[in-house]
Amino acid sequence: MNIVFMGTPDFAAGILKKLIDEKFNVVAVFTQPDRPKGRGKEMAFSDVKTAALQAGIKNIYQPEKINNEESVNILGQIEADAFVVAAYGQLIPEKILEMPPLGCINVHASLLPKYRGAAPIQASILNGDKESGITTILMAKELDAGDILLQESILLDEKETTGTLFDKLQDLGANLIVKTLNDLKEGKITPLKQDETKVSFVRQINKKSGNLDFNKSAKVLEREIRAYNPWPTAFTNLNDRTLKIWDADVLDDNHGKNPGEVIKVTKDSLIVACKEGALKLNEIQLSGKKRMNIADFLRGFKIQEGEIFQ
Repeated sequence: MNIVFMGTPDFAAGILKKLIDEKFNVVAVFTQPDRPKGRGKEMAFSDVKTAALQAGIKNIYQPEKINNEESVNILGQIEADAFVVAAYGQLIPEKILEMPPLGCINVHASLLPKYRGAAPIQASILNGDKESGITTILMAKELDAGDILLQESILLDEKETTGTLFDKLQDLGANLIVKTLNDLKEGKITPLKQDETKVSFVRQINKKSGNLDFNKSAKVLEREIRAYNPWPTAFTNLNDRTLKIWDADVLDDNHGKNPGEVIKVTKDSLIVACKEGALKLNEIQLSGKKRMNIADFLRGFKIQEGEIFQ
């Protein structure tokens, strides 16, 4: 089966590698243009471009806008059975969606119609979901609104982070797109319309999203810490120093203290008041330093009861 693959980040790169391993003929790859990255702002390839080059794929395209005339003409000349899209980063116009015989198939990291949009993995953790999953859809003009082809779910661990869930869903998505393509080719799938009464959308995540607000409940903040691990990382400030928080536990503590106030410090524990309950901080990183468990951190950084995290 001839495939055009469209994707950009690591999540998509894993899916591309699986298609290649399963002997699908990836005739072309579309990915985002090279972007400046890191402190040196050197131009960097997308993860998908790197994977495509490693696989020896020669037809790699990086248009700023996939709906420009050149891209549309290139895609129109490629003989492909299906286009596979995973976290590409651009909206694909209808004239492209209609090109391949088997359609444009999107691999989405949620149980659609729940969590349409760009950050579904984080959303499932932020909302305290018990399960997440992958949905493959026939793409439509509206974002993530196409008919469902296949769907598979997994249970979330109590301490699930975006990083751990990402890895699980990448593997799940890679396997599910292979099954989707094979079943489509054999006529085994009847597309199912999404239930519009159950649609929800997710907001984009940025660096500021990780700024912890202790006027929220401990339960909500603990989810934020896991949802923003590994990026952008939950953080707070104490005495003009930025602290990244990597792990914490919720305590049902009716403390009567101000949100953000340090309730208790021992040689191996640090407890901070929230609007409801408290957080027991387990792993912290001072800006510019390495991650530490709380005991090691407190040996080198003195915190007093009554100080305020902001």
